[in-house]
Amino acid sequence: MTNIERIGVSLEKKLLAEFDKSIAGKGYKNRSEAIRDLIRSNLSQAKLEYKRTPAIGALFLIYDHHTAHISNVFKKLRHDKPVRTVSSVHVYIDSHNCLEIMILRGMASDINKVGEKIISLKGVKHGYVNIVATGDKPEH
Repeated sequence: MTNIERIGVSLEKKLLAEFDKSIAGKGYKNRSEAIRDLIRSNLSQAKLEYKRTPAIGALFLIYDHHTAHISNVFKKLRHDKPVRTVSSVHVYIDSHNCLEIMILRGMASDINKVGEKIISLKGVKHGYVNIVATGDKPEH
């Protein structure tokens, strides 16, 4: 036997129609997988409410590469603790702008703090931090 349990869910017709339209647009083949993904996402987000949750994050930045100090901050970050840079990608967008994507590992609160600090730097035009709990248990 499989490790799957079947459940029943009651929804209003309009809500179900909107859900079906949404998941079809995202490429889901069935409702079950979409609902499983929603549950996984919700559980991951709930773990992030704890400050000491082990996590991995992606920091997306668009910045003016003529602002010299930003590269030095990125280099320093790669050697900083408690957040560890796992990988990074640097892309020249045009003659003034670059895209930097950094994959960071550490506690969720530390990743967020580092991300906000970098996003607030002079020369950063846009930034976004996306954090996902790694599945390890939060430290209380």
